[in-house]
Amino acid sequence: MDNFFNPKGVALIGATPNPQKGGHAILRNLRIGFKGGIYPVNPSYAEIEGMSCYPSVLEVPDPVDLGIIFVPAPLVPQVVQECAQRQIPGVMIESGGFAETGKSGKSFQDSLKSIARESGIRIWGPNCMGLVDAVKGHIFSFVTPLIWDYGLKPGKVSMIVQSGMLSGAFPIDLMTHGIMGLSKVCSIGNKVDINECDLLEYLIEDIQTEAIALYLESIEDGRRFFNLCKKSPKPVTLLKGGKSKRGAAAAMSHTASLAGDNAVLMGAMAQTGVFEAVGFRQLTDLGRSLARYPKLATQKPPKIAVLTYSGGAGIVSSDLLEQNGFELAEFSKSTLHQLKSISPEWMPISNPVDLWPAVEINGAQKAFCTAMRAVCSESEVGGILCHAFCGGYALNLDMAEIGRIATAARKPLFCWLLGEREAARNFQERTQDLGIPVFRDLHRAVECMEAVFRKRPSILEILEPEKSKKKLLPDSLKDILSTQTGFLDEHISKQILSVYGINCVTEKVVHNENEALAAADEIGFPIVMKGISPGKFHKTEAGLVRMNIKTPEDVSDAFNFLHKQTAESESGGKILLQHQLPNSIELIVGMIRDPRFGNCVMCGLGGVLTEIIGDIQFAVAPIRKAEAFDLIARIKNQKLLEGFRAFPPVDRKQLANMLVTIGQLGEDFPRIKEVDINPILGTKKGLMAVDALIILDN
Repeated sequence: MDNFFNPKGVALIGATPNPQKGGHAILRNLRIGFKGGIYPVNPSYAEIEGMSCYPSVLEVPDPVDLGIIFVPAPLVPQVVQECAQRQIPGVMIESGGFAETGKSGKSFQDSLKSIARESGIRIWGPNCMGLVDAVKGHIFSFVTPLIWDYGLKPGKVSMIVQSGMLSGAFPIDLMTHGIMGLSKVCSIGNKVDINECDLLEYLIEDIQTEAIALYLESIEDGRRFFNLCKKSPKPVTLLKGGKSKRGAAAAMSHTASLAGDNAVLMGAMAQTGVFEAVGFRQLTDLGRSLARYPKLATQKPPKIAVLTYSGGAGIVSSDLLEQNGFELAEFSKSTLHQLKSISPEWMPISNPVDLWPAVEINGAQKAFCTAMRAVCSESEVGGILCHAFCGGYALNLDMAEIGRIATAARKPLFCWLLGEREAARNFQERTQDLGIPVFRDLHRAVECMEAVFRKRPSILEILEPEKSKKKLLPDSLKDILSTQTGFLDEHISKQILSVYGINCVTEKVVHNENEALAAADEIGFPIVMKGISPGKFHKTEAGLVRMNIKTPEDVSDAFNFLHKQTAESESGGKILLQHQLPNSIELIVGMIRDPRFGNCVMCGLGGVLTEIIGDIQFAVAPIRKAEAFDLIARIKNQKLLEGFRAFPPVDRKQLANMLVTIGQLGEDFPRIKEVDINPILGTKKGLMAVDALIILDN
């Protein structure tokens, strides 16, 4: 990968003197910033702008270890073949016209895959804008050369993007508005070979990168991506494009339908501590905040001090902080005394600190610096939100002095800014250069504070899960798991789960009315009776469930009805009798073999709430108990889990064990495609699986 970021020489195939073409923009960018050898290649020219131009990459002299290709798509495979013959280790294809255009373009892209596989040459792209490295001054891209005039501002955030806009127009917007500088922006296009995992792995080790932000429309190797994010010491933020529920339409079980196209990904990212963004601005705002404070994650959000010049802004700040899990710090007598020293006698002092009266008496600089020293001396204060205004009202501040006070006290400082356009831009740029994150939106400032302090996985959770011994299933169940396909019936599914230590409701399979009456007497009323009909996993909707059966007469009626409904099915009319459990909070636990991440587990609110509310969370398996507890904690309706009215609290320890177990079951038997346990009810004996479904690969 280092050949792409630090080449000794670059061959530009498709160089041109025509200023209207991308090949000219790439050449200009190379000449301005790259210090190694530059070799234009185009058989139509002997020289371009005083530089020797070569008819073929085969004739380019040493050193050359990177080829940048900008020629029409039909010509690209032959050019890449020549680069491989020339022993150039990597090429960056910035031409379009490949799989994104349809069948003919896909054939060109397939040729590139074959060349990479057979020759070992690494391919970045095609259909990409290459690399912008603002730290080294390497612009291996056809982004407008005016970017140099705008100001190529270096920073500590690196980006991996599947969008030309995010690697061209967006960096210019960020840098010229004083919002942030960038380390590297990697546009990866169609990802015929080099993908987000290759670049993420490189950037994790890159000393010029403190935080990584990604915009992706697809993930090529979900499990590798998951493992890289999980072990990354650097904060990672992801904006995923193309979210939808297309996958839900073809899903077979609750677990699969709730997974959709995005839920598993978001669960995996939460499990690894990756920050989810929902927009381009949020992606970069989170990235720059985390780059400034990459190691401030805490078990519990710290208490915050707010310094403002507006009572209304202080009130809104308090609301936003509380919504994001923060508390305002309570000031000690010493801190209050310092704040009173700059305030009029009539001014009550509290947090947020309204400094406008102090500004009128002392001036903005003295008022804010005195207040900053006061709140920084307060041990309870774990972070500071400072409101700033520039361009009038005698509120202009020297943030260098304010920043020094906060840095000396080791108090993370965030700034919300209003002001006149040019003055605000200059203030933002100067303050960002001081290492103080500045935001033009108050909500975004607090949102980024929350991300900086958010708890992330501990080192114990980053380690590989312990391997547990494979459970010894009876031969009959092992044969079923190794030979059958599709749906297993509820009773067999629960037999397998029981061997794995999951408590299942007392039940019995019966074949005739007399057996049903005897089983009901043995189990005890009230009971539930279900018709076993393989393939019908939503039995209630199919009319195959009878509840609240309390007498032998009810048993006979229910058996005859259900037997008639299932007599023609593969089960031959078998009926399942279960003890009917008292009402409690209903849960769902499941497992799915996701096409990107493989074996994954799921947990959430079950029963009728499963599809109505959809309050479920996923994690990539196998998982440790700590990860299972975190998965449970991500369920939104925590109050229901803590105990609701007459319902007892959910036994989280037992639920966590169940999730670990289901993940291990998926590891032990790769033919298991899905597991769906719904509902799970709380009883005096603990959590009990009432219904279950296992689906095997066909």
